[in-house]
Amino acid sequence: MRRESPASPLRVALRWASARLPPGCSSTGRLAIPTSAGAARGGLRRDVRVIGLVGGAHFVSHFFQLTLPPLFPLLRDDFGVSYVQLGLVMSLFYASSGIGQTASGFLVDHFGARRVLPAGMALVALAMALAGLAPSYWALVAVALLGGLGNSVFHPADYSIFNASVSSSRLGRAYGVHSLCGNLGWVVAPAVVVALSAAFGWRAALLIVGGLGVAAALALATQRETLDDRRELAGLRSVPVGGWSASVKLLMARPILIAFAFFALLATSQIGIQTFSVSAMVAIYEAPLGLATGALTAFFVGSAAGVLLGAFLADRTSRHDLLASVGMCVGALASLVMASAVPPLAVLPVVMALAGFCLGATTPSRDMLVRAATPPGASGKVYGFVYSGLDLGSSLTPLLFGWLLDRGEPRMVFVASAAFMLLTIATVVQVRRQAAPTRVRVPAHR
Repeated sequence: MRRESPASPLRVALRWASARLPPGCSSTGRLAIPTSAGAARGGLRRDVRVIGLVGGAHFVSHFFQLTLPPLFPLLRDDFGVSYVQLGLVMSLFYASSGIGQTASGFLVDHFGARRVLPAGMALVALAMALAGLAPSYWALVAVALLGGLGNSVFHPADYSIFNASVSSSRLGRAYGVHSLCGNLGWVVAPAVVVALSAAFGWRAALLIVGGLGVAAALALATQRETLDDRRELAGLRSVPVGGWSASVKLLMARPILIAFAFFALLATSQIGIQTFSVSAMVAIYEAPLGLATGALTAFFVGSAAGVLLGAFLADRTSRHDLLASVGMCVGALASLVMASAVPPLAVLPVVMALAGFCLGATTPSRDMLVRAATPPGASGKVYGFVYSGLDLGSSLTPLLFGWLLDRGEPRMVFVASAAFMLLTIATVVQVRRQAAPTRVRVPAHR
């Protein structure tokens, strides 16, 4: 008798994400209301395929975000630069990505995500390969700017495909698998890059991962029929078409601006913990470096678990603002506990895992809130604009939290992170209050 091979974590997540709800019912348990794309969306098998492909693309995006930082000690020696200068490389990467996301959103709405997504993946992969050939620090800066532009396409393209192709009863779980795959990219990248660098040198390591990324982009380009975001307007008898003024009016709508602020605040708190919590724990608790690093790993593991639970809950409630608010409150409390210097060393990974779990649990709900504020046919530009808030927060965070550490205030790393988490609650509530009117009155533009 043939033995079943163990299912991979990604396959288990995809099976879970595709679980059916009772026919005719929405995620809240009420009778489903047809959406603009409801008739055109596929069934279970198609949803699984779409979620898998888009989730894989998001894995690649996050992998390349953490390709260069693990190599900083080697780059510092070879180029003769400081860590501040290397930090600037990543700040420029995120700044380029943030500026490019809004433009990428317009490209997605005009040309279609199935064309833009593989092109962006190929560009960021090519940039990492070129980093392996960089003759100087300033060439590395130019490569980072190029890579940021490639990275800018993922969020507007990914969510445009999801909103158009995935059944509404599974959208929360689609968003959850999407975030989980991104977290896995962060987890895998340092281990892979460092191992390749130890075996072949850092330049060869970047050439290898960059080449594999280009190959993945070419493979994704063959799946255009599956990566369809043109169904979002299916079923609508007529859709008002506006010009640039209508698009600007849409992005300047109050709930969209509040969503942008929400993402900027969220990124500031999360990137602060991801980037500087190890240094802060070493300074506050005199923790061994291995323990502090293990606590950060616990944060990522907790975040992944939180995403899974949050996605399940997001498909079964309409109160996404409440889920996000509760998660932020408990996450802020855990961060303040870390700042207190009270927990013993053995408890630090547990507290960090709790903080990660709470932040991860808010992720699917935040995406559902943005979807509620997005008119049909405008997913690309709206998601591109609001997600540029993540890159804005990510680009400013290293400067702010690095300044706190330089001033000898390691506790303030966790205090400031908690403060930003609490500030996001007001933005979440405002997005929910004004989302529905915006969907009705703002015309879509393609």
